[in-house]
Amino acid sequence: MSNSANTGRQPGELYLVSTPIGNLEDITLRALRVLKEADLIACEDTRHTQKLLSHYEIRNRAVSYHEHNETTRAAELAAEIEQGARVALVSDAGTPMISDPGHRLVALCVSRGIPVIPVPGPSAVIAALAASGMPAEMFLFAGFLPARAGERRHALKELAAPASQTALAITLVLYEAPHRLAAMLADAAEILGPRSATIARELTKIHEEFLRGTLPELAARVRERPPRGEITLVIGPPEQNAAGETPALPAKTTLAKRVSEIMREQSLDRKAALKLAAREFGINRREAYKRLLVERG
Repeated sequence: MSNSANTGRQPGELYLVSTPIGNLEDITLRALRVLKEADLIACEDTRHTQKLLSHYEIRNRAVSYHEHNETTRAAELAAEIEQGARVALVSDAGTPMISDPGHRLVALCVSRGIPVIPVPGPSAVIAALAASGMPAEMFLFAGFLPARAGERRHALKELAAPASQTALAITLVLYEAPHRLAAMLADAAEILGPRSATIARELTKIHEEFLRGTLPELAARVRERPPRGEITLVIGPPEQNAAGETPALPAKTTLAKRVSEIMREQSLDRKAALKLAAREFGINRREAYKRLLVERG
């Protein structure tokens, strides 16, 4: 039973307020009203959020709520809400809890019977997906993949479920840091194959940019010209035929021929092309290398 029940007071509410991901005009009238009426605004970074609050002349009290203090701050905020406070939770950009802090506070409020009210709005995931040109009927948001190469490759392999194991063609949406994007794209190209993909950079900002192509093509472009700013990556599902099956390679296509085609079409060296061809043929790199030697006599 919550403290409010013991004191006879009605609890306040926790509002999850979505804020602009770049352009300050991307905020709803409802979000502005909630922020103006809130007794307290919990911010991932008070200095960052203050720019938004100042722009709209909102002068309500703000406190920090981030990954380093949420264990203690969640309990403090929940206690204030139980005493009747209306608390608005915001992240630096977009919707709280989407790769941002907030889960601990929401879970605590739910467990205590405190109303949790979402105020929907901007999301880099949805914005990137909508403009990517990829199928959006079903998608999987995987957030940031691990920074370490081995762990990242393991995560990609788990996301690369063969089409034979699932009837669902799912688009993947990821976040990535600019300095790791080239390495991640190279790993994705090797593990996921030549899927279509879109890099959405600096969404809603002055330098907004969309780069489209296959994973190998994008990996090559990013190596030559590393991007800056915030990155959202959308990766399309494996290509399928009308029956919903991943199309097989033509019967007469040899591994050696396919390697040459990939080298020409995607401007890759022989080693990288062999990795992609091996995946298409459903064999590992060692077996592919042996077959390549046999085919060349």
